[in-house]
Amino acid sequence: MAHAYTPGLKVTERAVVRKTRRLPLLGEVLVEKGRTVSPDVIVARTNIPGNPQTVNVANILGVEPEDIGDFMKKHQGEPVKQGEVLAEYRSFFGLLRHWVPSPVDGTVEMVSTITGQVTLREPPIPVQVDAYLDGVVEDVLPREGVIIRTEGAFIQGIFGVGAETQGVIRVAVKGPGDVLDENCLKSEDKGKIVVGGSLVTLGAIKQAEQVGAAGLVAGGIIDTDLIGYLGHDIGVAITGHEDIPLTIIITEGFGKMRMANRTFELFQNLQGLKASINGATQIRAGVMRPEIIVSGYQARSKVVEQDLSEGLVPGTPLRIIREPYFGALAEVVDLPPELQVIDTEAHVRILRAKLLESGKIVTVPRANVEIIEA
Repeated sequence: MAHAYTPGLKVTERAVVRKTRRLPLLGEVLVEKGRTVSPDVIVARTNIPGNPQTVNVANILGVEPEDIGDFMKKHQGEPVKQGEVLAEYRSFFGLLRHWVPSPVDGTVEMVSTITGQVTLREPPIPVQVDAYLDGVVEDVLPREGVIIRTEGAFIQGIFGVGAETQGVIRVAVKGPGDVLDENCLKSEDKGKIVVGGSLVTLGAIKQAEQVGAAGLVAGGIIDTDLIGYLGHDIGVAITGHEDIPLTIIITEGFGKMRMANRTFELFQNLQGLKASINGATQIRAGVMRPEIIVSGYQARSKVVEQDLSEGLVPGTPLRIIREPYFGALAEVVDLPPELQVIDTEAHVRILRAKLLESGKIVTVPRANVEIIEA
């Protein structure tokens, strides 16, 4: 049973990818099953209720709460413009006038004669969901959204920040061990996804933002550089909602980490093609990986939908995700069935793997590895 929980990381030149594009609230689906869509096609839309605003009318007019109905100029369900009179009180034969302006555009939702407050609801916020991918609508979820199916290259990263976007891939370095710095960025990189090797520097990120690049991909990043760019520490919640103009995806881990050869070679093959990328990452329950998808990429291999439930077997490519071999790429050599005692004195299942860079055979707990699907 131990192998059934081994996490996996996909790096494959051809796979079937399905994406559920779902509205946050029930709404309207705009496409039918079987339709071919591009990333910018709006597949569903809805309206999110606007924010409520409370106005203490009784307090402002200086009247009793139960009396505010006598002074209201706008009643429940009626629209109101910002600055328009909500309620008015005149005294001394109309010589003195007290009035309450609306703080926002909206609708009068409730008039309370208990608290003397009036609740205004701001206009609804329209929400649209696009297809994100070049693909086909495989299924329609009534009033919720659709499932988009595509075939092509699929690469998952370890960590990312930034939202969904699209761009043409450009490999800006010669090899997987090269650093992506500010000198690698060009003015022609506007709207492109620029790929580096072992590290993306803070200077490269700032230069990419300046030239208008859509995204950056590299093997590693210095955590303090990322924090310095974002302006805040990295929490454990889902990333992908940062207020930044580009998406950053890291394929190997934090620090200077050589990009896996197979990943770098695949990026070289994908150069000049349009990709959809998303930096959203979640490392706790419901694992979510940042991703690069190139729809329609024609590879020599067959379309394969791999099943990680088979677990580890000799020859399985993997990444070690704990020290002392953190980030190292390896291949399973042997899977001893018996439990073994490790340095912490815990009894665990282990595996023996060959490090791809040095050829050294190492022994590590099975929980300390991550399968790389290819």
